[in-house]
Amino acid sequence: MTRNTSLPHWLRVVVSLAWLALASQADAQTLNPVRVSEHAWYVQGDSGMASAANKGFNSNAGFVVTRDSVIVIDALGTPPLGEALLTAIRTISSKPVKRVILTHYHADHFYGLPAFKAAGAEVWAHQAGKEYFGSGEAAARLAQRKQDLFPWVDEHTRLVEADRWLDGPARFEAGGLHFRIDILGPAHAPEDLMVTVEEDGVVFCGDILFAGRIPFVGSADSKRWLAAIDTLMTLKARVLVTGHGPHSANPAADLTLTRDYLLYLREQMGKAVEEMVPFDEAYARTDWRRFSQVPAFEAANRINAYGTYLTLERESLAR
Repeated sequence: MTRNTSLPHWLRVVVSLAWLALASQADAQTLNPVRVSEHAWYVQGDSGMASAANKGFNSNAGFVVTRDSVIVIDALGTPPLGEALLTAIRTISSKPVKRVILTHYHADHFYGLPAFKAAGAEVWAHQAGKEYFGSGEAAARLAQRKQDLFPWVDEHTRLVEADRWLDGPARFEAGGLHFRIDILGPAHAPEDLMVTVEEDGVVFCGDILFAGRIPFVGSADSKRWLAAIDTLMTLKARVLVTGHGPHSANPAADLTLTRDYLLYLREQMGKAVEEMVPFDEAYARTDWRRFSQVPAFEAANRINAYGTYLTLERESLAR
């Protein structure tokens, strides 16, 4: 739905509130938690990009039910989705939500935070996320989301910063379970982190792994991203809960698509940079058939290729 700014303000408010109520009800019905271990669950978003059609529900979020509380990993991409996630958690456990840990500060993973703050949860994230708010990027993305995801994101949407900014790896115990937070960024995002539930062998890796779709690369540090994937491959986790797509019980195999796609981007765009071929020409001559049928290719691939081209230009100048 496209926002109609010609409507009077009072009417837009009424329409917004009505749509938000309907959206919350619809989303609550679609958020069906998937159990991946004794204590861990997640909800899975659509395979494409965030849109009005899917109400912004294109990412995953997880939660872990301990003896006395719930730990949540990511909060989805709109305020109604945050409410729906909290409702879904309540179908599994009535224990208080103690903490929300963000794998990174991209809009599709944290716009649902207000529901959890209202429920009394504390938000943790890596301190590199501070730059997102200080640089103007947060405000620019919010303006874009208001246009693209109205009424699920609108003038009432409030962005929530972390209560605790982590400056490195961390460990904590909650209700008899032990959690480890490892820093992987800058990779997909400057503040990438992953959360391991040690007793269950479950790793929530955020957008380091996109399962079943083309990852969003943009201006990411793809070299560091590939190193982060190598780190995930050495963990021998029982289950990887991805930032997008289904969870993985075979991490080595399922990391291959993201890894091979990043390697191919770097190979093809790197060749163009070395030969000083303009981007448009380089993109047109590249054979994309291996990836062209993967979900989100049309929406993301050209942006990814251009971002990688610029990244490799910077890398070549730094040599």
